[in-house]
Amino acid sequence: MKAVRITAPMEIGVAEIEKPELKAGEVLVRIKYVGFCGSDLNTYLGRNPMVKMPVVPGHEVGAVIEEVGSEVPAELKKGMTVTLNPYTNCGKCASCRNGRYNACEHNETLGVQRQGVMCEYAVLPWQKIIPAEGIPLRTCALIEPMSVGFHAVSRAEVTDNSTVMVIGCGMVGLGAVMRASLRGATVIAADIDDEKLALAREAGATYTINTMTEDVHVCVQQITDGYGADVVIEAVGSPATYVMAVNEVAFTGVVTCIGYSKNDVSFQTKLFVQKEIDIRGSRNATPSDFRAVINCVKTNRYPVEKFISKVVSPEGAADAMKQWSEQPGKVFRILVEF
Repeated sequence: MKAVRITAPMEIGVAEIEKPELKAGEVLVRIKYVGFCGSDLNTYLGRNPMVKMPVVPGHEVGAVIEEVGSEVPAELKKGMTVTLNPYTNCGKCASCRNGRYNACEHNETLGVQRQGVMCEYAVLPWQKIIPAEGIPLRTCALIEPMSVGFHAVSRAEVTDNSTVMVIGCGMVGLGAVMRASLRGATVIAADIDDEKLALAREAGATYTINTMTEDVHVCVQQITDGYGADVVIEAVGSPATYVMAVNEVAFTGVVTCIGYSKNDVSFQTKLFVQKEIDIRGSRNATPSDFRAVINCVKTNRYPVEKFISKVVSPEGAADAMKQWSEQPGKVFRILVEF
């Protein structure tokens, strides 16, 4: 079957690989759309230490059930529209013991620590198949990254009394904006790109701040009457935005971290103590986060189709990735259509 494969830094193309065989307890899906995410871009650029090349990328999926193996629940039927939970969990580590399987110490995500599903067919355990009936197949490929943003909002325990600042308005950040607005919070979206900020407003942000052209601290203080944001969600992963998050969170507020900073970050740690802030990590997403995104998409309240920057064929993936690497700030999601 046809697959997209990254063989070395800056080298990506179409390859023929073996079609997977279905076993008991598994589901064979026909892949229709797969999204390129930030981890795929880092793999393409040779900056992802968790990946061993050659690798088939991809874990953001819109698919149709092709065949169901034995020992699979009857509610999973041929022809159903589905997306995939791309994470594994060992069941034995501290995270799994505490029921937080999304943060498994030994997690292997499709297309990162193991081969992905940017190909025509994939086989997964039935527990990793998430029904998404009533949602367009290409929109299904947006569910996983949005669920990561949804999870961050849950980690921060956002309520309708919260003022939430989301730093970074890529796909994950927009998911956080949507979830926070659904919970009734006042949302401040911050980014360096005005087009992304415009989308953030459509996704539920009440206020936007361009961190390149505006004084972030002055803006946040004005918006919050001098208190600062009750919750700051860091969805970029840079030293500057990590420091910004701690600076702009209110006293006794919550900072939730999604992004990975590749470099060390220097903080004024006195703010940790003086503000008595909670700093929480947020990793991947839970099945309930996936369901929440699906329910949200079905309301047609948000313009999720605008989050798709481009749809390409497998043969067009190389040009698309090259263009994305040259202008990373201008892309939300590139989908590959099979």
